[in-house]
Amino acid sequence: MIGHSTNNTMTGQIRNLVLGLGFALHLLRKRRATGAWRTDARTRDGRIGDVPRHAPGPRILVHGVSVGETNALEPLADALASSPAKPDVVVSASTETGFARARRIHEGRREVVRFPLDLTWMVDRFLDGLRPDLVVLAELELWPTFLASCARRGIPVCVVNARMSARSFRGYRMWRLLARRMFSRLALVAAQTEVYRERFAAMGVPRERTLVMGNLKWDAALRAPDPEAARRLAADMGIDPSQPLIVAGSTGPGEEAALLRDLPGRCQLLLAPRNTDRWDEVARLRPGMTRRSAPLPGDHDVFLLDSIGELTSAYLLADFVFVGRSLGPMGGSNPLESVALGKPTVIGPHHENFAGVVADLVEAGGLVVSAEPMRSIGRWLAVPGAAEAVARAGLRAVEQNRGTAARTAERVLRLLD
Repeated sequence: MIGHSTNNTMTGQIRNLVLGLGFALHLLRKRRATGAWRTDARTRDGRIGDVPRHAPGPRILVHGVSVGETNALEPLADALASSPAKPDVVVSASTETGFARARRIHEGRREVVRFPLDLTWMVDRFLDGLRPDLVVLAELELWPTFLASCARRGIPVCVVNARMSARSFRGYRMWRLLARRMFSRLALVAAQTEVYRERFAAMGVPRERTLVMGNLKWDAALRAPDPEAARRLAADMGIDPSQPLIVAGSTGPGEEAALLRDLPGRCQLLLAPRNTDRWDEVARLRPGMTRRSAPLPGDHDVFLLDSIGELTSAYLLADFVFVGRSLGPMGGSNPLESVALGKPTVIGPHHENFAGVVADLVEAGGLVVSAEPMRSIGRWLAVPGAAEAVARAGLRAVEQNRGTAARTAERVLRLLD
């Protein structure tokens, strides 16, 4: 009996080890597929030192993976910092681009640090230096070692702007025996939609800790642009202000070629690929394409934005905008960045990562969904006033949906009680 019991114990341990390794590989594959793993690991070993304090209240860590999450979290960080609790808000990011963006928008106001890799000694070093009283994660940035370390230290962890795509949900369900323990540790999930809330609850978050709060990106879209930066961009690249400019933002594989093929006559096109490692590939699509990094003399009608942090300036120059990663199954990109600038915007049919936002904008008449975006823009060019009507409706929708950051901050701060 003793031998049989020992064998069962060893079999269970082996099974748990295999499951654990499989779950870890699943998380790594997910991050690599979304680009979240493209980072300099040497700066993510948790050596952040003793992080100085800038406010007398409890310390709150607000973390996003990359640029998109960092932008969305800015109004929440501001709302938390301005609350009567006077918390000391620290911002972190995983990727190099996210970290650079966080430093740019929070510089002089709060500390910004790199989030550690999910290895025990790195996480412990990070938490020892930071000593947070509360951790706020964005969307679906969950790592089992980090959550376990926070649980041991009694640090509540919540997820804001929470979303879980159908693909992610299927992936987590494959490892639900291990994933449920990770999800059950969350103190609060403030989901974008009811669908996302249900998925978090199904993965093990107690239902009473879940709620629907809306999308923080409505508030983040209201960030004031810099007209002077946009003017410099246009002058440097040789964009002709007398000709219509179409800006294709955050594009993915295959989209640039389709947009070039269908480009309406007398229009200029500025391509802004989402991933930096595709810049050279996109440049080869049109011989003589002028690039931000190396502008060419003479007149051009196609431009490549091979820089980081200038997409908002490009949108400010645009007469029309196409939001990329949406013509194929890539999840889509954020349409609010251009809509909030009063630009008539079209997005493709594959926008699962922003389904709620897209549905609200379409219902309001402030966004067009099309598998042939250049044809939609061509119709706008042919019908006077059509594009302006879409732009005005989009601005109204953005204004009506603002306030998510303040509501989320109020609910998050209750966890400190």
